[in-house]
Parts: sequence; structure tokens; C-alpha cells
Amino acid sequence: MHVYDRLQALLNEHRARYRLISHPAAGRSVEVAAVRGTAVSQGAKALVCRVKISSNQRRNVLAVFPADQQADLDAIARAAGGKKASLASQDLARELTGCEIGAIPPFSFNPDLHLLVDPSLRLRHDEIVFNAGRLDASILMATADYFRLAAPQEAPLIKRQDGARASQPAQEGASHELPNERPSE
Repeated sequence: MHVYDRLQALLNEHRARYRLISHPAAGRSVEVAAVRGTAVSQGAKALVCRVKISSNQRRNVLAVFPADQQADLDAIARAAGGKKASLASQDLARELTGCEIGAIPPFSFNPDLHLLVDPSLRLRHDEIVFNAGRLDASILMATADYFRLAAPQEAPLIKRQDGARASQPAQEGASHELPNERPSE
């Protein structure tokens, strides 16, 4: 079963609150947000990474974070219990996810692909949006339902706004609260 169909079956089976959005093919976060009519910060970006655990052991990780942020590969490595992380090759990403780069949803259907999610994704919006296994389809779903169904390991995975890495201690007096980006009612 294709990821697109498998994803919808999972959401329907667990009565997730979601909406399927068809749109022109797009894979980059900014352009797909524009065609979907959503904020870039609502996007759940999914990167397939290879984490070096030891000299002869690697772990495949699907790192998910808000699409308006940048991944911190050192933080991803630590969260996965490793020493170093790098982006997986396109071939490996396709093999592990069944999707083209840019179409990977924030769910892992492969037992060899460990799901890590930055906790800021939970806090920023009531709904998240992501490509649904295809470049021409997205899913807008309740954030709470995503975390309930995906049951990810949560860990800091992004570069902080002040330029420090997720793993560096905050400077005294520095605030690291996320801006309230929920729409006012």
C-alpha cells in the first residue's frame, strides 16, 4: 500500500481530525505553504538522517520539526543516542519511507526508521500540515491527534533563534519562549 493510502487509512481508523488538501506539486516548505494557504510555521518538516552510534553501528532517524526552523544535526545525533548525524542519501530516504524527498510525512511506517519530533511542534499551532506521501497532496490535522497517533520520542532538534544550538545552555536572563503563533479568535 502506498504511503498516501496507508496514512489516510491510519488517520481514519483512529478517527483523527484532518483534511486532505490537493494542490500543485511542491516540495519546498515555503512554496508548499503558499499553495496550501497555510503558515510555514504550521508545516511539519521531516528529514531522514543517519546517526552514527559507534564505529560499526548506524541508526536511521526521521527528524520532524516546524518547517520554519533549521535542524541541528548535533542535537539529532544526541537524541538518537549517537555521536554524529548526517542527512540520508535520497536513495536511502526513498527506501526507508517509500516517498520522494519533499513528500515525506512525519510518520514512520518502517521499524528501521526511528521517529524523533521537536517538542516545539506541539506548542505552536492547534493544527499542523504536511505532505501526504506525494508532492501534490497535503494533510492538515489536529496537532493533538498527530502526537496521539505518531507517539514520537520528543527531543530538541532545532537550532535556537538566538543562534545557539539546542544542546547549549541558555545564557542567564535569556528567554527561549516560543512566540505565540496561534491565530487570535
